[in-house]
Amino acid sequence: MTCTTCPYCGVGCGVIATVGKAGEPSRLHIQGDPEHPANYGRLCVKGSALADTLGLEGRCLQPLLRDGEGRTLAASWDQALDRVATGMRRIIDQHGPEAVAFYVSGQLLTEDYYVVNKLVKGWLGTANIDTNSRLCMSSAVAGHKRAFGEDLVGGNYRDLEEADLVVLVGSNTAWCHPIVYQRLMQSRRERPEKRIVVVDPRRTATCEQADLHLSVKAGSDVWLFNGLLTYLEEHGVVDTEFVAKHTGGAAEALAAARASAGRLEVVAKACGVPVAMLQTFYAMFASTRKVVTVFSQGVNQSSSGTDKVNSIINCHLLTGRLGEPGMGPFSITGQPNAMGGREVGGLANTLAAHLELNDAQHRQLVQDFWQSPVIAREPGLKAVDLFEAAHDGRIKALWVMATNPVVSLPDADRVREALGRCELLVVSDLFADTDTAAAAQVVLPALGWGEKDGTVTNSERCLSRQKAFLPPPGAAKPDWWAVCEVARRLGFEGFDYQSPHQIFDEHARLSAWRNDQHGVQRAFHIGGLAGLDTDAYDRLRPCQWPVLRRGDSTARLFHDRRFFHADARARLVPTPPRAPANAPDDEFPLVLNTGRIRDQWHTMTRTGRASRLANHLPEPFVEMHPYEAMLCGVQDGTLVRVASRWGAMVARLRCTADQPRRTLFVPIHWNDLNASDARVGALVNPVVDPLSGEPEFKHTPALVSPFPVDWHAVVFSRSPLQFTKADAPAYWVRIQGDGFLRYELAGRGLIEDPQQWSRALLGVGQPSTWLDVHQDGTQDYCAAALDADCLLACVYLSPRADLPSRSWLGRLFEKQALSEADVVGLKLGRSVDPADDAGATVCSCFSVGRNTILDAIRDNGLTSVEEVGRCVRAGTNCGSCQPEIRALIANARLAENA
Repeated sequence: MTCTTCPYCGVGCGVIATVGKAGEPSRLHIQGDPEHPANYGRLCVKGSALADTLGLEGRCLQPLLRDGEGRTLAASWDQALDRVATGMRRIIDQHGPEAVAFYVSGQLLTEDYYVVNKLVKGWLGTANIDTNSRLCMSSAVAGHKRAFGEDLVGGNYRDLEEADLVVLVGSNTAWCHPIVYQRLMQSRRERPEKRIVVVDPRRTATCEQADLHLSVKAGSDVWLFNGLLTYLEEHGVVDTEFVAKHTGGAAEALAAARASAGRLEVVAKACGVPVAMLQTFYAMFASTRKVVTVFSQGVNQSSSGTDKVNSIINCHLLTGRLGEPGMGPFSITGQPNAMGGREVGGLANTLAAHLELNDAQHRQLVQDFWQSPVIAREPGLKAVDLFEAAHDGRIKALWVMATNPVVSLPDADRVREALGRCELLVVSDLFADTDTAAAAQVVLPALGWGEKDGTVTNSERCLSRQKAFLPPPGAAKPDWWAVCEVARRLGFEGFDYQSPHQIFDEHARLSAWRNDQHGVQRAFHIGGLAGLDTDAYDRLRPCQWPVLRRGDSTARLFHDRRFFHADARARLVPTPPRAPANAPDDEFPLVLNTGRIRDQWHTMTRTGRASRLANHLPEPFVEMHPYEAMLCGVQDGTLVRVASRWGAMVARLRCTADQPRRTLFVPIHWNDLNASDARVGALVNPVVDPLSGEPEFKHTPALVSPFPVDWHAVVFSRSPLQFTKADAPAYWVRIQGDGFLRYELAGRGLIEDPQQWSRALLGVGQPSTWLDVHQDGTQDYCAAALDADCLLACVYLSPRADLPSRSWLGRLFEKQALSEADVVGLKLGRSVDPADDAGATVCSCFSVGRNTILDAIRDNGLTSVEEVGRCVRAGTNCGSCQPEIRALIANARLAENA
């Protein structure tokens, strides 16, 4: 039994992993750690399914080198590392260290992050290292630093439970941070007087239990909170003593707010919400002392993201509502170690230990501690600029670690072009077939979750251990080890670590180094954890920094009214609102917003391998208001093309009134390995916040048009389909099943011989039984291949999209032998027994389908989520499916009363 930490979102849940005697992932049992302060035993569906993602299929198990003709060759670590070091040395000698860059990830452990940052800034002497955390949290970082003098989240998750009002801004918490949401909902059940406000253009699952949903226009957050700031002043809700003694800039911030948002009518028009609703929110905030404002990507991912962050913080500073239980601004991070990366200087404009790269005293402090030959003197290139520099030839060597920028970055097709122009591209990853690794000259096999060892820091400053409980597969190695080996080959000393605990010790000592001297006092301090031996490091339990002495854990900052500017005061920052950089026009009249869905993570390289995570929303989709769809000439359930000035994609349309008029929503997850053309990053405009460098993922002008096809097909197969880009259908999606793969296909042109086409597509050789069914008078066709009574593959083809139930077909593949009724059902395209069809997945934790839930509601007269849970288990684990269950209950009631 191993206590470790989940590798997904920034909640940082504790996990207990128990491995069977054979030490195989297939015999792994995962459960929540009841002692971990982030989750107290709860796990969301992604965390619960971790064991399903740990198989070695598709893993990169040894270094790979690509020659000049594009051939991939297996290599030894020595060969691969020599090529990396030789290539870097040549490029540095010819072009200087600024021609080398690293792009890393919040998926790295703190120890990995620390070592690569040390190499780049202290030995190569450049700051050209940035992280995919730039894409999600850098606006929060910049806002924190402007307000507090340091990148600080002062509160903790308990504050959300203790608050009387929780405001969720730009955060679909129910889906993106399910465990925090469940803690919030539990506190609401215990204290029904607690109120929740959601600020989000979309009506998401998070809105379902809210007292108030402000469906603001995309990009209008600064108007909203400037309006709140002026309302608070006008109604005397100001902590005058706190403002006078502990802050600066209040007069300037209030003047800027009054200039833009002095009247409710002006704010209401700018935000697109009724005046009465605005007054209700402002009055709730003004009358409630214990308020927590939670904000996430909907705030950060904006060309004005930093100002949005500060407009929120201003309201808490004006009222003195921070530093005490149940109050304060709270930035909730997207990745498991986004905060740990920030602690060690993972961003291009920072140094380790929360020190500033543009401060000469800070640079000297770090160089003295490291005893490094040089120190980077200027901020490096932030993520979008870094890849633009690769595109124009300024960056010639690039090392990408644990991230997939060809999918995740804006203007992603240009990113792909940039990678192709690098003289040396190194990718460290679990898989060699990612969109990014496909372009690399060197692919290094990394360790994944369950194999690597180190620490992570979650959204509430809680430092936790992530431990290895599986052996390293093949030749895979830790990322810190690979970096150290390259450093040695470059002739650098100071990289002779033998274990991650040695790196952690150095990191802890640096955090305490001269931390109270010469005006460089800083909150980040884990000096109490310095000097741990291997056993103590292994036993380390979760704790929140600062940790000045061993055994400390700091639940909350700012209670002493001390901040981290030189005068120990916080700052209210003027935030004059500005419109998004790219406005819709006649050519691209809609606003594209991107984000996550419930059961997938980032670019699906990991979660896409778990069958129970695939069935809730299995295809790439675009959400659109029905009226807008009518204007665009597209229909619900059909394929559509979504385009912007930067790129295009194809997805299935989902019409919903939950999506505001004139807007679109597309998930970020699909890539070129599991869909034909669904990388939404290719559409996103590359405009960034001028302070944080964070891209504008929430506001890209776009267009939707029909994507006509002549036929549709669904294919189930125990083996992958083999088609090249040249002979692939116009649209395809690959979906992982339990022991099989499912493909959704659509194409153009007539298939003249469906039997020949299906046999060539399935490639099953000579099965013992081949079933062919042509529907008389139609172009409908189905075929199935069986080995004895075991189903190997099947295909259903039709000019219509209404193909057989996928949940029913999937269950046939779970059977060792088909019954006669099953074979009859295959020929009919439907189950002989309707009870066999569970319907589309609603609860992924327990694989409970829509039909199963509806049958239980009707047959048993169920009227609550709790009753459904007791009957069929749905909604009883992470709870993120509860909003859908409530909707099904409501729909069943409507049907009864119709």
